[in-house]
Amino acid sequence: MKTKIILTLSLFATTFSFAQKTAEKPTFNQKLATELGADKYGMKPYVIVMLTTGPTKIDDKTKMGELMKGHLGNIGKLANEGKIVVAGPFLEQNKENYRGMFIFNTKSKEEAEQWVKTDPAVQAGVFSYEIFPWYGSAALPMYLKHHAEIAQENP
Repeated sequence: MKTKIILTLSLFATTFSFAQKTAEKPTFNQKLATELGADKYGMKPYVIVMLTTGPTKIDDKTKMGELMKGHLGNIGKLANEGKIVVAGPFLEQNKENYRGMFIFNTKSKEEAEQWVKTDPAVQAGVFSYEIFPWYGSAALPMYLKHHAEIAQENP
């Protein structure tokens, strides 16, 4: 441990103190950085796809259930292929009408669009999407390995 940082917040006469230990800086791993496509900052470009409510409304619960099963299966397939590194729904409604998001392991908006179009719910018009280039940690794809270690069930 190098230093100890103490942060004190005072809110309406209540004081909260937090202590944070700073760890030793890890040794740079050039092999891992190269494998992950990291730049000198440990970052790389990705593409975020924001799923929105599409123009098609399906009232048939069986049909909608099949589409959602296909949607989840497609996410799993893309993740297994290393194309998608993050996927998940938003837990609350929002003014942008975003339903969920994908982070694709590509810097090409065109490639990400090809991949999102393989989603049965997108094909059916249940979801539409918006595409944004994004810059984040090159280590992001590594979290999927650990997620499998902590998930008791897979939808």
